Amino acid sequence: MAEDPNTWDVETRLVRGGMARTPYGEISEALFLNQSFAYESAGAADRRFSGEEPGFIYQRFGNPTTQIFEERLALLEGAEGCRATASGMAAVHAALFGCLRAGDHLIAGRALFGSCKWIISELLPRYGVETTYVDAVDPAAWRNAVRPNTKAFLIESPANPLLEITPIAAVAAIAKEAGAKVIVDNVFATPLYQKPLQLGADVVVYSATKHIDGQGRVLGGAILGSNEILNEVYKDFLRHTGPALSPFNAWVLLKGLETLELRVSRQTENAGKIADVIAAHAKTKQVMYCGRPDHPQAALIAEQMTGAGNVIAFDLGSREAAWRFLDALEIFDISNNLGDAKSMATHPSTTTHRSMTEEAREEIGLTQGWVRMSVGLESARDLARDVDRALDKA
Repeated sequence: MAEDPNTWDVETRLVRGGMARTPYGEISEALFLNQSFAYESAGAADRRFSGEEPGFIYQRFGNPTTQIFEERLALLEGAEGCRATASGMAAVHAALFGCLRAGDHLIAGRALFGSCKWIISELLPRYGVETTYVDAVDPAAWRNAVRPNTKAFLIESPANPLLEITPIAAVAAIAKEAGAKVIVDNVFATPLYQKPLQLGADVVVYSATKHIDGQGRVLGGAILGSNEILNEVYKDFLRHTGPALSPFNAWVLLKGLETLELRVSRQTENAGKIADVIAAHAKTKQVMYCGRPDHPQAALIAEQMTGAGNVIAFDLGSREAAWRFLDALEIFDISNNLGDAKSMATHPSTTTHRSMTEEAREEIGLTQGWVRMSVGLESARDLARDVDRALDKA
């Protein structure tokens, strides 16, 4: 191909990136539903396993359909490489365990998705890894937490569920001084609206289940970074522990990438309108949305993000009010997923962040009155009517 894909605009990358056609010339990417691959000879198998000869060996190590997904997502992210995983949490788990050993120290922001918090609080200590939680918005807090054995920083920004923003470039500079790797969970921003690698991060992780699929069909995840870190830190870990993405799911996610920019743009447009409706209602105590000027970190958002995304969080004062609101919705689904074409809302304290103690939730400001909302592709007018009516009943 004479064209360099790196010169393409985002829309072209999402449709054409990583394309590899079979001799049949199919337009839609081929789906390779197979576990293993045959070799022309014993010597060819030897060369393939030694790495002397390129090619596929086993579905757990790689697959043609999965490779197209990895190359397309890497092109979108601006990363040298990508390794797909079976879910977003498989990506987070692998990203952490690949970087950390017994006796190492991790620093993480306090505001994290519940399953991420469980890995850090419950699983890592079993293998001799200590963690310090910090106020993620404050670079000084990250710097003060550094120890001689600090090997990784974990950032979730915007954070789930209250959309707290970490100054990624400032924190990455601190990590670089300490010789630690920076891992950023970029799922809320999507690869369209924030580029952590350009801000100094070493690794970016995604739950492709969310916006990349965007239609409630399959699980998937991804780890992105330089070829050096992917080969030296993650290659063997992923091969031998087996969190492989299925080829069918990779194919579905490829179809999702084709429409990602269209969907996220419309979802963001809708979310801005719904956030204004929520903010204007008398029952609302507080609203957090990355596209509103009253977000406490609006200046930082303008500096490191190019779009607000489709997630809104708002406080109705009590669990009873939050539940009344959720139960009164007629178009929005009550669901803990996000990034879907369908609009969804959930009560984080009793769903996504249920595994956290009440004390830990209060520490990040997540009291019982908060609702997290993922705005979809329905008519903004219909969604606004549904939300306004439900707020009246809150």
